[in-house]
Order: sequence, then C-alpha cells, then structure tokens
Amino acid sequence: MAMRQTPLTCSGHTRPVVDLAFSGITPYGYFLISACKDGKPMLRQGDTGDWIGTFLGHKGAVWGATLNKDATKAATAAADFTAKVWDAVSGDELMTLAHKHIVKTVDFTQDSNYLLTGGQDKLLRIYDLNKPEAEPKEISGHTSGIKKALWCSEDKQILSADDKTVRLWDHATMTEVKSLNFNMSVSSMEYIPEGEILVITYGRSIAFHSAVSLDPIKSFEAPATINSASLHPEKEFLVAGGEDFKLYKYDYNSGEELESYKGHFGPIHCVRFSPDGELYASGSEDGTLRLWQTVVGKTYGLWKCVLPEDSGELAKPKINFPETAEEELEEIASENSDSIYSSTPEVKA
Repeated sequence: MAMRQTPLTCSGHTRPVVDLAFSGITPYGYFLISACKDGKPMLRQGDTGDWIGTFLGHKGAVWGATLNKDATKAATAAADFTAKVWDAVSGDELMTLAHKHIVKTVDFTQDSNYLLTGGQDKLLRIYDLNKPEAEPKEISGHTSGIKKALWCSEDKQILSADDKTVRLWDHATMTEVKSLNFNMSVSSMEYIPEGEILVITYGRSIAFHSAVSLDPIKSFEAPATINSASLHPEKEFLVAGGEDFKLYKYDYNSGEELESYKGHFGPIHCVRFSPDGELYASGSEDGTLRLWQTVVGKTYGLWKCVLPEDSGELAKPKINFPETAEEELEEIASENSDSIYSSTPEVKA
C-alpha cells in the first residue's frame, strides 16, 4: 500500500487561480507567485507555501505572473490592459506598461533587463526595463489572442502560443522561424532550458517538442482534458492536471501513469514543478494553490515523515509546523505593517 499524498493547501485567493511560477533557487530559498482572477497576485515561500505578500494595484483579473531567477522582481499580466513590474522584496510597483487589450502572459529575460508580453491584441511586445519611457519592440504574426510567450535559447529566441498555433521567433531579426499547428486549442506551454524541451498541452494530449526546431519528441494521452503539464527538472516524471479535478503523475521515459489523485474542488488550471524538483504546485478554479510532494513521505518543507513505534505499520507523512511559527508570523506582520505585506498568511494542511 502506497503512502497517501498529503498536499499543503494555500488559501487567500477569492477567485480561480489561473497561473503560477517559481523563481530560481536563491540564498533565501525559492519563491512562488500566483495569478488570480481576483486581481491580487500573491507571493509565497516556495517550499512551504507561507504567504509573504500580495501585490496590490491591478483593476482586473490577473492572467499571468512570473518571477525573475533571483526573485527580486515580479511581473504580472492583467485584464485591465496593463502589465506591471514589481519589486518582489518590498512589494512596490516599479512600472505599469499600458497595452491596448487584455494582457495574458509575461516573461523576463535571464538578466531581468527585458520583459516579454503577449495578449488579446495578437502582438508580442519586448520592453527595455532600463528605459521604461521607450516604446516597446513589437512582433506581429499571430492570428488570435496570445496565451503564452516565453524567452528561450538563452533569450535568442521566443516561443509563443495562440489558440491553435505555437510559433518560434528569432529575437535578433524579429521574424518567425517555424510554427506548429494543432487541431484543437493549446491550453498551456512550458519551456525547459536544460535540454531545450517544450511541453505543450491540448485536449487530452501532453506533447514534448524540441524548443530549437519544434520537432516532436514524444506525446502522452491523459484520461481527461488537460489544462497544464510540467516536466520534472531531472526529466524523470511529468505531472498534469485538468478538467476532471485530478492530478496525474507519469514516468517521462515510459509514459506509465504512476499516480493520480483528486485534491482540488474544481478544474486545475496550472501546475509547475519547483526548481529543486521536490514538490509541484497546482492552481485551481476552486481558488486555492496546493503543494504536492514528488516523493511522498520524504521530510521536506512542512512535511515530516514520522516513523511509528510499531515497526509493522507504514510510516505516515505528517505536516510539521515549527513551534516558533506563530511567533515568526507575528514578527513578519509587525515588521511589514505599513507595506502591502500586512494581512494574515493562510497556509494549512
């Protein structure tokens, strides 16, 4: 009998969670940002889900959110026709980038100097964050609203997806290199720099392509419509979630389904592995984020594997809250009482 998966539930949002992203690993650990239709993106400690702060300023649903590698900056894309760049340490808004329609996606270059955006006006825009007053570079060619746009190949190329097409662009010439056409709507896209792998979901399919050539590598079929999938950093597993409220874990090499379980009370909109591969996060129509262990029962973050006295029993995963947690939270709230980081964090098992 396998050990039971015990996810951490991160509450606080009041509407569906539609996008999430992890930072890289920093000296302070790694961080998680979530985009929500309530217009209030949230920043959390990545390994525990502990709430750090809420970025206040958008006047519409936030469709996309990302962090730069060292978690010093955040960017958000919203239905109020703006993308915003934030100081992720202080929570201050650094700039508002006006668009002509709903913005759906944002992505930083590796050096955090440029921001790529895309949205309902079918244009890709590249903003020089050191010259916020300058007009952005624009790339046209999409025939429907852009859902996702990502830097790839060390920022030399751009990947973007609209309704049924994925396109690869050359950054230097601002021209299309190649495109992929699908017979149904593309629901998500993830780029894995190590190995230059592109993960695309559409219908019940999870497809892997070369990010350099867009050539197919392999694909899997899931039992239900999939909205998002993520590949483990070591490329051992992939996880996916969608319309049946379930999360599926597959062996990347064989395609074998390893686990499936229901934890959310609504369709799953987004799922991503943490940068160390120890956990993955999922966001749902039910308004929550959940954190799941890659290896169930391992002591990590707030999970603590407790071995029972009776060795005949299976070890049971427990959620371990430090004894000092309440004191620490009070101290954090007190220190940040004048900033956006001022309401009560909510993390529960």
